[in-house]
Amino acid sequence: MNLYRGCEHRCIYCDSRSECYGIENFHDVLVKVNAIELLENELRRKRIKGRIGTGSMSDPYTPVERRYKLIRKALCVIAHHGFPVQIRTKSDLVLRDLDVLLEINQIQALVTFTLTTVDDGLARKVEPGAPLPSARLQAMETLAQAGICVGVNLMPVLPFLEDSFDNISAVVKASTAHGARFILPWFGVALRDRQRDYYYSQLDKYFPDLRKRYERQYGSNYFCMAPNANKLAKHFTELCQIYKLDNKVPQYLPAGQNRQLSFW
Repeated sequence: MNLYRGCEHRCIYCDSRSECYGIENFHDVLVKVNAIELLENELRRKRIKGRIGTGSMSDPYTPVERRYKLIRKALCVIAHHGFPVQIRTKSDLVLRDLDVLLEINQIQALVTFTLTTVDDGLARKVEPGAPLPSARLQAMETLAQAGICVGVNLMPVLPFLEDSFDNISAVVKASTAHGARFILPWFGVALRDRQRDYYYSQLDKYFPDLRKRYERQYGSNYFCMAPNANKLAKHFTELCQIYKLDNKVPQYLPAGQNRQLSFW
């Protein structure tokens, strides 16, 4: 469920700028003003309840949400029809809707915050329009203390900027300290056509000479894995074992479906 088309967070690595998505200017947010009516109609018809996800294409708490309140209205519809939800966001604005999330949490409410770094200075460059990691961590802690299951998307991990053991360790430790129960990693970044051009322009602006390193390492590759991705993955797994963190999202099991049925 994507209630907006485009995002004001202006993260330099966002794959949604790619030509295949057909969004000419991703900073110019289009508002799906009839989304709530469509959602109400769809949920009313559903016989089987599955978890509703939002935030995969554009952040549901992009700044225009303060004006239009589409995600809040959608959450109210979801709560009314008794569906579970997972929100993916970079914004502490999610705290505004804690009351509705608590209602949904009678079934299941998950909030996943993207954290590619906990360094506010670096985040100002790679995620210039998004709330700082420190604000996200505080929001995460507030939600966790209220009983909402929270986790982290540790992705993308930008090669030559965030692909250090220290950065991965810092994200895992901070996430744990602020109540995260799971972390989903991906040790690389996706780059293609228009998105690659934009990303490189921002590297030129904030990290001079880094573009050349990318071009030598990846050429025109779409998936640009960190050169030490395997070692980072091993380090990450060890940290999760130490801090007792899952590396997958908790399942949603409807009442009466808490076991695998046999074919026989």
